[in-house]
Amino acid sequence: MTDQRTLTNQQILAVCRSNWEYRGIDDRSLREMLDELSAHLEDAVAAGRTPRDVVGNDVTEFAASWARARAPFTRRLLRSAAMLCFVIGWLTAATCLLRWTTQRAVSVDDITFWTVVAAVTVAWELRRGSLGIGRSLAVALVVGLPAVLLAQWLGGDGTLFTVPLWAAPVLLLPGVPYAVADIRARRNTAPLADE
Repeated sequence: MTDQRTLTNQQILAVCRSNWEYRGIDDRSLREMLDELSAHLEDAVAAGRTPRDVVGNDVTEFAASWARARAPFTRRLLRSAAMLCFVIGWLTAATCLLRWTTQRAVSVDDITFWTVVAAVTVAWELRRGSLGIGRSLAVALVVGLPAVLLAQWLGGDGTLFTVPLWAAPVLLLPGVPYAVADIRARRNTAPLADE
């Protein structure tokens, strides 16, 4: 492990950037945090202090605590739950519309698939940040599909209950603000990537 006293400002910024990217901090917030930390480090040098005076003894812990402060656990948990409902609402609506029915039959494999995928997704997002579409599909294939096959083998595929079509908008509602915010954030960071 590198001695904290020998780290330059650029190395500290690189460690923090890596930690924040690992945790899924969005690009705009990442730039703001790096700019703010850079200013603090430059101010410390100008005042005759060391980078250690700014970040403490452990740069990684400093970065992790700042990321947690930026997106507290309760807010991340609320977002994950709302987005899970949002996805289930879309799937319910899509299934009903594709099959021209007003009800969605839910079987053991559906429950198993969504429970496993939700658990992995929520654990990932709480620990590291947003999965994104590609990783979500990978989780569904790598973890969800084997769980469904095992559930079919063990429990069969009978219908447990049905979900009416009107439940889809109710499930969608909590996730709409988060989905809109994600879309806006992506649109706002697109020009930043070109700079």
